[in-house]
Amino acid sequence: MGTADGIIGGGQQGRGSAGTGGGRGTKKKWLKRRERWLVVLGVVLHAVYMLSIFDIYFKSPIVHGMDPVAPRFSAPAKRLVFLVADGLRADKFFEPDSEGNFRAPFLRSIIKGQGRWGVSHARPPTESRPGHVALIAGFYEDPSAVTKGWKANPVEFDSVFNRSHHTISFGSPDIVPIFCSALPHSTWNSYPHEFEDFATDASFLDEWSFDQFQSLINRSSSDENLRDLLQQDNLVVFLHLLGCDSNGHAHRPFSSIYLNNVKVVDHIAKRMYDLVEGYFKDNRTAYVFTADHGMSDKGSHGDGHPTNTDTPLVVWGAGVKHPKPILSSDHTDHGLRFIDEHLHDTPTPPEWGLSTIERVDVNQADIAALMATLLGLPCPMNSVGSLPLGYVNMDKAEEVEAVTANAKQILNQFLCKSYVKQSNSLLFKPFKPLVNHVSILDQIEERMAARDYEAAMKLSESLRSLALEGLHYFQTYDWLMLMTVITLGYIGWMVYLILHVLQSYTSLSGVVYRKEQVVQPRNSAGKITILGVLVMGLFSIVLFIEHSPPLYHAYFAMTVFLWTQILDEYQLIKALLRYLSRKKSDFVLKLLATFIVSIVLLELLVHSFTERKLYTWCFLIVGIAASSYLFYLIPWESGIPFFVWLACWFLSVFTLMPAEIPDNNKLVIASGVMIILIGVAARWLDKHGDGNKYWSSICGHGMKKAKFPFLFHLQVLLVGLSSAMVWLSTSHRMEKQELHSIHQFLNWCIAGLSIILPLFSENVVLSRLTSVYLGFAPTFLLLSIGYEAVFYGALGLVLMAWLLFENTLLYVGKVEKPSTANRTSEEHVSEDDVRYLQLSDARIPLIFLVLFNVAFFGTGNFASIASFEISSVYRFITIFSPFLMAALLIFKLFIPFMLVICTFSAIAKLIQVTRSGCYFLVILFSDVMTIHFFFLVKNKGSWMEIGNSISHFGIVSAQVVFVLLLFALTDIYTKDIQVMSNRRPSSRKAV
Repeated sequence: MGTADGIIGGGQQGRGSAGTGGGRGTKKKWLKRRERWLVVLGVVLHAVYMLSIFDIYFKSPIVHGMDPVAPRFSAPAKRLVFLVADGLRADKFFEPDSEGNFRAPFLRSIIKGQGRWGVSHARPPTESRPGHVALIAGFYEDPSAVTKGWKANPVEFDSVFNRSHHTISFGSPDIVPIFCSALPHSTWNSYPHEFEDFATDASFLDEWSFDQFQSLINRSSSDENLRDLLQQDNLVVFLHLLGCDSNGHAHRPFSSIYLNNVKVVDHIAKRMYDLVEGYFKDNRTAYVFTADHGMSDKGSHGDGHPTNTDTPLVVWGAGVKHPKPILSSDHTDHGLRFIDEHLHDTPTPPEWGLSTIERVDVNQADIAALMATLLGLPCPMNSVGSLPLGYVNMDKAEEVEAVTANAKQILNQFLCKSYVKQSNSLLFKPFKPLVNHVSILDQIEERMAARDYEAAMKLSESLRSLALEGLHYFQTYDWLMLMTVITLGYIGWMVYLILHVLQSYTSLSGVVYRKEQVVQPRNSAGKITILGVLVMGLFSIVLFIEHSPPLYHAYFAMTVFLWTQILDEYQLIKALLRYLSRKKSDFVLKLLATFIVSIVLLELLVHSFTERKLYTWCFLIVGIAASSYLFYLIPWESGIPFFVWLACWFLSVFTLMPAEIPDNNKLVIASGVMIILIGVAARWLDKHGDGNKYWSSICGHGMKKAKFPFLFHLQVLLVGLSSAMVWLSTSHRMEKQELHSIHQFLNWCIAGLSIILPLFSENVVLSRLTSVYLGFAPTFLLLSIGYEAVFYGALGLVLMAWLLFENTLLYVGKVEKPSTANRTSEEHVSEDDVRYLQLSDARIPLIFLVLFNVAFFGTGNFASIASFEISSVYRFITIFSPFLMAALLIFKLFIPFMLVICTFSAIAKLIQVTRSGCYFLVILFSDVMTIHFFFLVKNKGSWMEIGNSISHFGIVSAQVVFVLLLFALTDIYTKDIQVMSNRRPSSRKAV
């Protein structure tokens, strides 16, 4: 076929008012340049606007320039030991085992006899870095920090370690260097990444951290400088214990290995306590034991589920209160709102055996303030945590001093932000409740001087709350302006895209130019450009005076540029409106109906991001509607209506299944058999379907003999071999606790070879798509752990149903409208045999978007961090390698998308429409969803909702690049596809 595909696949025939011959070739070159320009503009625009949510919703909370607030009380402790059991769930720590024995006997004895306890509530994303930042620095790291990676700090921030005289730290190479590598007064070490092997019991990592500190203590007997260092005040010892996290990922938190690791951690806490107390012998050490996050039942973390956010907290030693017996079985923090604005006032589970001892829950960021207070240090300057008085053993005067210092430190952040905003704003609006903050501070001092500690405490707590509200006020100061600019920018982009599609891929602009005789004044474009430059210059001056970030200039520049380009086409827009106003009412009704159906379907897709079951209803309804329509068009003996109905209903089942995919290797192996059967059926139809008039366009019967006749058999063999390797490699790993090197080598070879083979298959539609389907199946099976392997087969059936549906409509159109064989230049461009887009062609990008999103959410929630099941890669690698593991997981997610786009490209060639035009319509429809998600981004409520809202906006924003990238990848497989029907001209009439 001679069709040029435009986007990725080469140039596209010109449209609009182009003539014939040389004029058409010139227009073709112009269109190719314009497509490239639009793609570049779209990528830049979406990249810039995607970053806007970080300026609007998630601006960095960190400010600099404050002075630390020195505490006016003596330090309760001389040194502090901080133990963090990474990935330790609260329930697995406190509950007994099946025999009724508790897994942490030492720390339970501390809770009952020496210290205080509670549950620390973490804020998602419940990952190691954000959790440790909250614990040690006292603030919740802004989401933009992830763009800097794990190794670098996006901005410098203060922490308890910074304030200490010296910090000693041992543990993971992903955590310890973040806080200690740039800290001159620190002694630290971490094990190599190779130690983190998910195929082994990782509790030895915890032993390594303890052994390092024990070795340091032993060396101090012969090292006078080290001995002096250990004896100084404000010493912090931090042990990062990674074992529970690694074992939870590899073996799940219900496994004996994970539960035994809880005992290991408790034993390390006991040995740490004995070692420190035996060495210093002064009873001046405070101990804090907690976790950065928990672990879900499926061995992952990241979201806001209680199993991820609830972690144990045990504090004892110098300056810490002793246990407080209570008569009630409930704990005492009713009404205390934690970081996700929800009340965590569930009673202590009876099986914990701690209902008679007071429980004090905290926010994770409160622990930094607690540690600073125990050491008599200023709170970290960016801390937003509140001092939990239930833990510190102070008299009333000292408690008020500590809370006041905590409030002043947060107030200093507010005052710094207020000063910066006031000095840069032309029209400054202050935060009224704290205009007279000096008088509030004076009142606190007066109450303390009068020994009215209760009133002083209330004033201090009120000041702290107001200061936190004031920080939020300045975080959202620029919201209205930025949201208005971004919204206008998205609308401008969509209008500009519509004008491009109408001009370049439809006959409408050519008709308008002839019938309306549009005349564009020569100097009008220059005037509009000058106006745009003046408007942008004015905005730039204002933004420069206000010292706005560079991205603010980019937002305004992009929006002004787009609307300048639109105004430049105002003559064409007026002519189009006049032309459409004279069209018959039935065309207007069709246009309106297409618009309404498109909006309803796009809104359905928006809501499906949070409610996957909508896809079930969608495919149930579509299955009935599409099969009924086909039954009306063609006889049922063809089998196509029944097949379409069955395929849609089969796929509808998967969005009812849990997002957490349970392990089921037998199901994966059975899926391999199903995939082979589907491939064999498609191959049989390809070879014997020429006699069926509804199949002949996509079948290869009568084509020249294939170059590699045994290719199909080889692909079937690889699918069968991959199913066998699923059983072999998994069984050996579970039995021997390691991945056999031969199995690993075979899995890599099967995956690599199978992906290449489709390139050598026949270039007929059904033959090539079947080869692509079988080519990606082995890799997908080897990366599958459960029902997602069945989903692969179901998706393949629906894609085949889509292909048959479009092919049937094409055949019926030819039969019903033979008189339109002699087409005019308004209906078809004959040089490349690619016709104009019609109004009815809007279904192609809409169906594509539905299937594309089903590929996202058909087997889980792609937008959730917790949906990445790391055990999927264990047949290829078990040694911890974040980049390789992430690459394998992402490639697994890409495979369904590539099937969808390969089918989309084949259908574009089958019905003879330009893929470029369909691509821009896909982006246009995606941006309708993008605007909706832009307003759905949340920064309040549970962080699970916040994180998902960011993911949703990011996914639809990135589709301009994501779809383009997949077009480039799949074009390797689809660029040479030939359609039998394209040997003769199509007779479908343009609307």
